[in-house]
Amino acid sequence: HVQLVESGGGSVQAGGSLRISCTASGVTDRRHCMGWFRQAPGKAREGVAHLDKNGGSNYADSVKGRFTIPLDTSKSVLYLQMNNLKAEDTAMYYCAADFGVDPPTLPTYWGQGTQVTVS
Repeated sequence: HVQLVESGGGSVQAGGSLRISCTASGVTDRRHCMGWFRQAPGKAREGVAHLDKNGGSNYADSVKGRFTIPLDTSKSVLYLQMNNLKAEDTAMYYCAADFGVDPPTLPTYWGQGTQVTVS
């Protein structure tokens, strides 16, 4: 049984930093991607960053150079380190696992989400 639990969201001023976490349990298949999505009010859910099956990091253009996606394998925790935050980064952030990008497939597993608000 796969479970993804996010934590660490909150409010931060523009230009600040925040790190959110995703604790994963039951994820044994690393043949697919694991990463972060976000959804702002009135907008579609979008991919933010993910680790591919080879462990490579990939980022949306809007966050390149500002976000990183480190993985602590010993703790089974996937992080999203967000620096130089902007108001447009305000969204509910979701951890997701078991999805593809080429071709794209929807994640099989989702966390419950954690809110990030930048003012």
